[in-house]
Amino acid sequence: MKRISWLALLLFACIIAIPTIGYAEKNQKMADFTARTYGFEEIDKRMITSSTLFRYDSGLTFEYPDAVRGIYVTGHSAGGARFQKLVDLIDSTDLNAMVIDIKDDFGNLTYIPKEDSSLAAMDIGQPYINNPRVLLEELEEKKIYPIGRIVVFKDTVLAEKRPDLSFTEGETVWKNGRQEAFVNPFMKEVWDHNVEIAIEAAKMGFQEIQFDYVRFPEGFEKRFESLEYSYGGYAESELDPVQRRVEAVTDFVAYAREQLKPYGVEVSVDIFGYAATLTEAPGIGQNFSKISENVDVISSMIYPSHWTSYFGIAKPDLEPYKLVAEYAKVENEVLGKLENQPVSRPWLQDFTASWLGSGNYLKYGKAEVEAQIKALQDNGIDEYLLWNAGNTYSPGVNYKP
Repeated sequence: MKRISWLALLLFACIIAIPTIGYAEKNQKMADFTARTYGFEEIDKRMITSSTLFRYDSGLTFEYPDAVRGIYVTGHSAGGARFQKLVDLIDSTDLNAMVIDIKDDFGNLTYIPKEDSSLAAMDIGQPYINNPRVLLEELEEKKIYPIGRIVVFKDTVLAEKRPDLSFTEGETVWKNGRQEAFVNPFMKEVWDHNVEIAIEAAKMGFQEIQFDYVRFPEGFEKRFESLEYSYGGYAESELDPVQRRVEAVTDFVAYAREQLKPYGVEVSVDIFGYAATLTEAPGIGQNFSKISENVDVISSMIYPSHWTSYFGIAKPDLEPYKLVAEYAKVENEVLGKLENQPVSRPWLQDFTASWLGSGNYLKYGKAEVEAQIKALQDNGIDEYLLWNAGNTYSPGVNYKP
């Protein structure tokens, strides 16, 4: 046993002199070969494949900013005339990152995969971004940190192509009130579909993969017995329905992060802000602590307009500083109990929630955005992302108030 350990160390010492291999497949083959030849334990095999020496090299170089301060960019904006305006916004302010849709809220890729891509046969590409690689090269030149957003389980396209991977009522795919369909988090085939997309995004040069809609549909606890769907590998689970959903969602996050390790990208997850205030979000399967333990970055969506009478605030949209500050205190306490804490990078509101009705909302602009940023900073959180669905951001904001 001692001889094997010394051989492992010797081989690893020799390996560091070998140039980085560009492809994860080659890394795995080398690990398999060394394991067979020298009888290394699995721990030694993982040591080889997880080494930065064997991570995929996209050919692009980005430095992680002092703190990520980013904006959301749709596929349409990334591939259209608005993109240059957004680049100019970042160039002229303390913003430094873009979260760009790679797989959108319908399940489409926001670009057409090349013919030699394994994704080409899926026929889910839309020509919003003409050439993602050229886009990333521009971001590299401008020193803008690129994050690829992938909407996971809300996926009308896949649900309609493969009802067996979705939730059905009779022979019809179930859809929510907005006519959106979800695919089934219990199904590993769904996991692999999204991981494959994430790997291609990493190969393009995205430095971080952000998974959104990592959950069951809202209110699933009210319909889990009436809809038809498979439990997949969780069919024999002895957990109650709530914990079974939590396990599936958490397992996906852990699985995706492990599969992406050879590509050297950070992994982040968007999560409902209220999930941090609960032990469990029972219907949707989100456990804030368990997800946080399996990601590099956690991004809670804490838009003041999305809360109702929380933290003793009757009308949260009218008090952006207080709402965000109260949330930050709760999140800091929850994350402080974790052994492996992720970076906190919440989503902030840069839109006006007029649907709340007169007297219940503010017109959001410079003052309201700065109030949210300051509330985070006052509670030791320096990273954040701004959400505006139309990608029209408030002018004149000081992003380091």
